[in-house]
Amino acid sequence: MAGVTTGSADLIGFGIDIGGTGMKAAPVDLATGELVDERYRIDTPQPATPDAMALVVKELVAHFSWSGPIGAAMPTVVRHGVAHSAANIYESWIGTDADGLFTAATGCDVAVVNDADAAGVAEMTFGAGRGRDGVVIVLTFGTGIGSGLFVDGRLVPNTELGHIEIDGLDAEARAAASARKRDDLSWEQWAARVNRYLVEIVKLFSPELIIFGGGASKRADNWVRYLDVDSELAVASMANNAGIVGAALIARHPVSGVST
Repeated sequence: MAGVTTGSADLIGFGIDIGGTGMKAAPVDLATGELVDERYRIDTPQPATPDAMALVVKELVAHFSWSGPIGAAMPTVVRHGVAHSAANIYESWIGTDADGLFTAATGCDVAVVNDADAAGVAEMTFGAGRGRDGVVIVLTFGTGIGSGLFVDGRLVPNTELGHIEIDGLDAEARAAASARKRDDLSWEQWAARVNRYLVEIVKLFSPELIIFGGGASKRADNWVRYLDVDSELAVASMANNAGIVGAALIARHPVSGVST
């Protein structure tokens, strides 16, 4: 049992990264973005209902004997603490006061945020987007396509750019990392789909920088070289810790006012 406490509350935060298959947590050094203790992971309960997941969140927090503010990243649109979508989690999450549910379960103040937004905050604070002004977009390629949009370092939350319609289809239906495996595509073939998607993103937002995260970023050498768009491209550097770190940072700030 880890014994991290909030003795240096201004320096140490706590983040939880909630996914469709696993829920991970760790205390975070807010000055460096490094984890203070080894990540602790528990399988996401199936079905991933609010009550079942609240019990896991409680267990994750208890593992570290944590008693301060908590940030939780989830695959959902979050407005004023309420979930408004449900990607790879149970549909009953829609309309649930996620902040209130997790706060009641843990006895700590919990701020819930979209998972791609959390990953983006981590990258903008400690990773590939650090110090960058203008429009920066963080795209996570995994089961779907998540997005974090930043203007001069400030988050524009809940953009959901993976759901832009391209050629009559939801963009992530063709360009998510899962589509490559589903359709048995080579990396070059899949990169052509990603490039088609990026052309539209660049046309709409004219970003200074696009950062690639998510599972596909681990094999960036296989596909990023095939991309050709009029924006600078970079690979995320925070890896699997991005959601935890970003959530911990956001717990210290209102999502609408996050500034990196």
